[in-house]
Amino acid sequence: MPATILAGPLMAMYLGDFGADVIKIEHPRGDSLRTHGYTKNGHGLWWKIVGRNKRAITLNFSLPEGQEILLKLIETADVFIENFRPGTLEKWNLGPDRLLSVNPRLIIMRTTGFGQFGPYAQRPGFGTLAESMSGFAAITGEPDGPPTLPPFGLADGIAGLAGANAILMALYYRDARGGKGQVIDLAIIEPIFSLLGPQPIVYDQLGIIQQRSGNRSVNNAPRNTYRTRDGKWVAISTSAQNIAERVMRLVGHPEVIDEPWFKSGTERAKHADLLDEYVGGWIAQHDLREVIEKFEAAEAAVAPIYDISDIFNDPQYQALNSIVTVQDEDLGPIKMQNVMFRMSETPGRIRWAGHRLGQDNESVYAEIGIGPERLAELKAKGVI
Repeated sequence: MPATILAGPLMAMYLGDFGADVIKIEHPRGDSLRTHGYTKNGHGLWWKIVGRNKRAITLNFSLPEGQEILLKLIETADVFIENFRPGTLEKWNLGPDRLLSVNPRLIIMRTTGFGQFGPYAQRPGFGTLAESMSGFAAITGEPDGPPTLPPFGLADGIAGLAGANAILMALYYRDARGGKGQVIDLAIIEPIFSLLGPQPIVYDQLGIIQQRSGNRSVNNAPRNTYRTRDGKWVAISTSAQNIAERVMRLVGHPEVIDEPWFKSGTERAKHADLLDEYVGGWIAQHDLREVIEKFEAAEAAVAPIYDISDIFNDPQYQALNSIVTVQDEDLGPIKMQNVMFRMSETPGRIRWAGHRLGQDNESVYAEIGIGPERLAELKAKGVI
């Protein structure tokens, strides 16, 4: 996989977590993700996560010799993940037709900002643009404030999950249904757009454009963040009618339950000012621990708003082993998110953190018959 920041590498990370032999192909100058974000002792910390469970090799396949080596690797590959601009692989004579002629069983994942065709296909595509154009930013933030972007790679992360799912579906078709290899065209603007609720049908049928509503919901209330007496924050949700009723009884205002408008989440949302006044006023009179205890006793939905230090210390995350310690040859013991879910028969695991640039050149290339002397020649030519 020659894919770089960030959706493509995440797809491969998820697959590698559950046993896939992932070969990360980098240009000899290295993937820019290696220096993206915080570093320690010259080692990119984000890279240690996204590069985990991957063998790292270098290869410049814009050069003819590099192209031949890539095709040799493709012969035995199951999946090829790339995120070049449309037409780049074709320019190097490495388009899907040629790759599939070498390996008809190959799954080719093509990840771009806007897809392989259409008026925007040649535009540079990044997650920030997808968060902007998908409608996410337009509905995120306070009503009287600007559209708000997430402070992390949300669209890329969603595309990574979607892409891994698409790859698995393609492998299932090929291996369990007697199918063949195929090309997957994933535009980063689409997975995040698909998750943004019923906006298309609401606009189509009612002409309504969803607006920013802060932490409130257009579908139910009370739903917001509230500050406790000791200066902490909690969030509550009342998506279910019975939960909404429990919350109002808990905060001392059971009378609103009998109001006709209270029977519908959408109608409750129209009375969010009143409900927030009741709920926020009660929470402001209690410390965090008491709020959590009383909500849990009432079987109402509440959660403290955590930062990363809170997550490290939370007993539920600890019970799930959601953060694990990985022994890294560069940094020693490092902590990172564990694999995303638990499978009884085929559990995932983190075998190693992100490798150094080209660390696995010798072992990987030996598998296709390239020995140390030839490697030295290729390095001198800038092929690896």
